[in-house]
Amino acid sequence: MFITLEGPEGSGKTAQLERLGDALEARGYPVLKTREPGGTAIGDQIRTTILDPRNTAMVDRTEALLLQASRAQLVEEVIKPHLARDEIVICDRYADSTLAYQGYGYQNDLEALRKIIAYATDGLAPDLTVLLDIDPEVGLQRRNQAGNLNRLDVLELDFHRRVREGYLTLARKEPARWVVVDAARPLEQVQQQLLQVVVERIQEG
Repeated sequence: MFITLEGPEGSGKTAQLERLGDALEARGYPVLKTREPGGTAIGDQIRTTILDPRNTAMVDRTEALLLQASRAQLVEEVIKPHLARDEIVICDRYADSTLAYQGYGYQNDLEALRKIIAYATDGLAPDLTVLLDIDPEVGLQRRNQAGNLNRLDVLELDFHRRVREGYLTLARKEPARWVVVDAARPLEQVQQQLLQVVVERIQEG
């Protein structure tokens, strides 16, 4: 099963990824945890370039294409081989991030983005996508408190509001794949619901 965690900045995806993976492994499931952008040696180099706050001259099309390059490498080098071994792959962000950020956030053409996503992923789509939903102001406050802000964190609040609305729109359009979880609650409560959602979906499959 291929599971992706999506959400605005400060929604807790990285922390939940680790806890979810560990909880599934404790139940005997073989799990691979990975992230985007990155997850491979090549992808991590691209990640550094994309998130570097000094790269203020980067245009949104460049950003979108760099993300697809990292994604293509991750799919071929990591995700597909582990799925072929009947493992559960959990990814912190995937193709829907491009639609939410480069599409709804930057207000670019969604169909054009879907075409380059399809090429980069070779058509590989998640079986389950969990949206860790949070108000952008709350999420950005969390990020500020944690420090280490990246290039996307410092974009205007309206951008982050559009990203959140984009995620919610995507979830409404594909309710069979998406589950929305309130990520503003304490971490342990979110973790409990997330684990319940994933285990139920695994058992259904």
